Amino acid sequence: MATDVSEAIEQIIQERNISEELALQIVENTVLAAYKRRYGNNDNAVIRFDENKRLVTIYAKKQVVNGVFDPVYEIELEEAAALHPDAEDGDEILIELDPKEDFGRLAVQSAKQIARQNMREIRKDSLYSEYKDKEGDIIIGYYQRERNGTIYVDLGKIEGVLPKKYQSPREDYHVNDRIKALIYKVEKTVTGLQVVLSRTHTDFVKAVFEMEVPEVYDKTVEIHKIVREPGYRTKLAVYSTDKNLDPVAACVGPKGARIQAIIRELEGEKIDVLEYSSDPREFIINALSPAEVRDVIILDEGKHQALAVVAENQLSLAIGKQGQNVRLANRLVDWNIDVKTVGQYEAMDIFTESRKAVSRLFGEEEEEEISKISELPNVDITLAALLRDNGIDYIDDFFAAEEEGRLASIEGLGEDQVKALRAIIDQLVSEEEDLSGIGEQAPSDTQDSAEGGVSEGADEDKEGEDEEEDEYFCPECGAKITIGQNDITAICPSCGTELSLEEE
Repeated sequence: MATDVSEAIEQIIQERNISEELALQIVENTVLAAYKRRYGNNDNAVIRFDENKRLVTIYAKKQVVNGVFDPVYEIELEEAAALHPDAEDGDEILIELDPKEDFGRLAVQSAKQIARQNMREIRKDSLYSEYKDKEGDIIIGYYQRERNGTIYVDLGKIEGVLPKKYQSPREDYHVNDRIKALIYKVEKTVTGLQVVLSRTHTDFVKAVFEMEVPEVYDKTVEIHKIVREPGYRTKLAVYSTDKNLDPVAACVGPKGARIQAIIRELEGEKIDVLEYSSDPREFIINALSPAEVRDVIILDEGKHQALAVVAENQLSLAIGKQGQNVRLANRLVDWNIDVKTVGQYEAMDIFTESRKAVSRLFGEEEEEEISKISELPNVDITLAALLRDNGIDYIDDFFAAEEEGRLASIEGLGEDQVKALRAIIDQLVSEEEDLSGIGEQAPSDTQDSAEGGVSEGADEDKEGEDEEEDEYFCPECGAKITIGQNDITAICPSCGTELSLEEE
């Protein structure tokens, strides 16, 4: 028996806003659920729609046998012959069912529950696919309610959530306020579909720039990287694929119109737009804007350590409030930037020379130059670890921190430990300077001493003295010393060291 379900299909399509194909699938699943409820299984049920997909016919597929064992799957040959005269033993035939006669009330109720469940699942899958494709896009909704800091936003078809951690500290919302946010994540949960929104991610800033700056949208101006401290400051580096186009000017717009619109959207958050450069020095100079940088010195290219030199009146601007500007610049260029004034940089030369002296001292014994505190001999391992945890890993870092007075603020670091470490470095530097002096003076001193010895011997020969003389070398400087046989003391002519001879 064919059943007209056209009204039910139309109602499902309109109310649930789903496609006709999904609506027919719901009807088919409903009929199969009723069949299974009535007969215990539905693997032999066949559902067919007419050409217009409005009339549905239900069939039971049964096998023709002589002697029925299971009436759900089998039919007697005589009964099959009455329906199909050509039916033979072993054939399979389709028997049309009448839902009003063959399905009971419980089967119909079970089918309705299955239909509702199918519609919920289909709607969930449909919404999931729709919003999953929109991840990373901007969406506009309206403030509905707030619970434990989380804001629930009406997005039309579904309700989105804006967690507290994804809200800018500058912003304050009220009921029915318009909220523009980024679709950060779409996921299925036990309670249903969840659309997570965000206004703090860097992708939100990028999406806003794409909306306000046509050159960014059409990729004429590319955004290299964005770093942000939500609610306070954002830095982004841009470059142009068109050499005749200024990327920074394009983002700022005529009289700053574009950038002002973006600042208003971010509730007054500061935005620094700067030009990207493949040259790290130039990129660091741009990243520290609005401060004016005089010079950038690359300290260690492999470890991405650099020193930025600024004027005295630009230091606070370069560092920013609570170090915010230089911190964002570090993240933007992916370098560790230390900002110094001209005076501080010039004073650092003394400490740099000291570090080089220590490195030269151990350069002959070690393949690599010693530059870290932990590599110094006889250094306290605990002290080296404490300094490293506070950002003082290298010897020149220690000198700079000592000069600036930052060592006193390190918890657990005593004055005696600082003096001990300083003594180790000073001693090594002093020894290196002594060894350098020996290397330079030894040849001439030795030569002078030798000449002095010859002259003295010649005078004694002239005087006719028969006293024999012995030759020795100074244990301090290595100079040659001539001592008479009866002498028990002597003074080195080179370094002035007094020597005493004792008989073993």
